[in-house]
Amino acid sequence: MNPSAELDHLVIGARTLDEGVAWCEATLGVTPGPGGRHGLMSTHNRLLSVATPEFPRAYLEIIAIDPEAPEPGRVRWFDLDEGRVQQLLSQGPRLLHWVLRVRDIKSAHAHWRALGLDAGEVLQASRLTPHGELRWQIAVRTDGRRLLQGALPLLIEWGEGHPADTMPASGVQLRSLCLGSLDAEFARRALTVLGLQGPAGHAGAAPFVAQLDTPKGLVSLPSLS
Repeated sequence: MNPSAELDHLVIGARTLDEGVAWCEATLGVTPGPGGRHGLMSTHNRLLSVATPEFPRAYLEIIAIDPEAPEPGRVRWFDLDEGRVQQLLSQGPRLLHWVLRVRDIKSAHAHWRALGLDAGEVLQASRLTPHGELRWQIAVRTDGRRLLQGALPLLIEWGEGHPADTMPASGVQLRSLCLGSLDAEFARRALTVLGLQGPAGHAGAAPFVAQLDTPKGLVSLPSLS
């Protein structure tokens, strides 16, 4: 049986998608693959696989506000509408968040609600790809806030398709993800109730840190608090 929860993807926030691509090439040594547009949030992205046996189907998403899209009529995900976050992203793209893949998002949402966590509303989302339409359900707070400044992930439940199904190897692999917030013990407990053991370790002051094996060597990415 598949695990009930697995790391799905890392989220790199950028002021513009072009800046995100340039950051990826300079920092990780690879050019990200194509992504698409999110009509629900008026954002767009580029993607690359970071999968390993420990993190199957994991990928990295570079995301930015889509300047050609209309205002979404709601606060965007990943704190992208927060003024301080945009100010920091003006200095360069940063690791913002991570997303946890679950088999039953309503059940996972209820488990967190029992712990006093407000994961937000479960929304239906989709985007078009050259291989067809991807559909998913995702829990997003109405204020767009990241739980525990990103130490706790967004919850996602995919439909029949998944971005990794058509994503080639990139030369980048996720080695580890470590929690480092003051609430790390509580965060690990919240993840354990969903069936995810870990992440382990302590990442210092950042809410979490991802380590990636890349053509440029080991790259450590602390998340934006």
